[in-house]
Amino acid sequence: MNLKKINPQLQKALTDFGLTEANEMQQETFSTIKSGADAVIQSPEGTGKTTTIVLNVIQRLEKAVGESTRALILVEDKEKVLEMVEMFMIFGQNTNLRVIGSHDKGDIDYDKNQISVGMDVLIGTPTRVNALFSSAGFNMNTVKMFVIDDADELFRQRHDAIVQRLSMSVEKTQRLFFCRQITERVEVLADKIMIEPLFFEMEDE
Repeated sequence: MNLKKINPQLQKALTDFGLTEANEMQQETFSTIKSGADAVIQSPEGTGKTTTIVLNVIQRLEKAVGESTRALILVEDKEKVLEMVEMFMIFGQNTNLRVIGSHDKGDIDYDKNQISVGMDVLIGTPTRVNALFSSAGFNMNTVKMFVIDDADELFRQRHDAIVQRLSMSVEKTQRLFFCRQITERVEVLADKIMIEPLFFEMEDE
């Protein structure tokens, strides 16, 4: 994939999967996300937001480190959790990153045990992630990337309070919102929890 200074192992996995050309969103946002800056990224449905999240998390984390979660990704539902976990397996096949998906229909005790053993990336629904961190008391200060997928939809469902609470538990992290539309709720929460966020707005391709 034609992105500047992309991790060679990630590059190989993307190429093996058939992704050789970065789209406009991936090209425009790659260096910003790699730098650790906060950002709100708006792009229409079906333009590769999930792919963009996964490749950028792999790029920044690179390999397994320590025991605590370093990337926390909130998604809408069980289907989105499973889809993103599968994508991490494909694009992260040349790394040893540890990834877990946790959703409201799964066994919370099993998920707690998996996280306590050691985890790099946690993908989950807002209510499940909130329950995991509030009941198990995991360390949030190792989180380097706090990513919200479909932020406009999650905030429409009034999960913004959970996002704000989780964000307050992390001392220093990169905060990224991906959305189909930059709604008022998205703008308000970005203003509350982000540091000088950059806004990217993509047109329909």
